[in-house]
Amino acid sequence: MSLITPDFGLLVWMTLIFGIVFFVLAKWGFPMITDSVQKRADRINESIKKAREAEERLRNLSSEQDALVEKARKEQARILKEAAASRDALIEQAKAQASDEAAKILDQARVQIAAEKESALRDVRKEVALLSVAVAEKVMRKDLEKDQARDELLSRLVDELK
Repeated sequence: MSLITPDFGLLVWMTLIFGIVFFVLAKWGFPMITDSVQKRADRINESIKKAREAEERLRNLSSEQDALVEKARKEQARILKEAAASRDALIEQAKAQASDEAAKILDQARVQIAAEKESALRDVRKEVALLSVAVAEKVMRKDLEKDQARDELLSRLVDELK
């Protein structure tokens, strides 16, 4: 027997064993292998499908995020505008209130100045009157030191009273 050229009996047995092994593999082995390959292909296809869905959701989330950011920017601008308007209104109100207070204080000052002026004029008049009386008294005393002048004044006063 040579290794290069086998015997007819060896070929028959090898063909028979190959047929049996092929039959066993075809009956139980290949279906299991093809089921495994099919399951793996299904799992891969399902994973690809889920990845596409996730990518689509990410795109949607990105557009939603952009919309939310834009909405937040608009809201921020609106709030800043309202705050500026409120600030301006408060400033105007404070200015008006300060102006009113200044006018009140100015009016009170004018009234007080007028009252003080009137009081000062009264005091000056009073002082002038007192000084006038004092001067007149001194002049009269000087004039009335003489008996003749005193008599003339008394007679004139009596005449005026009658």
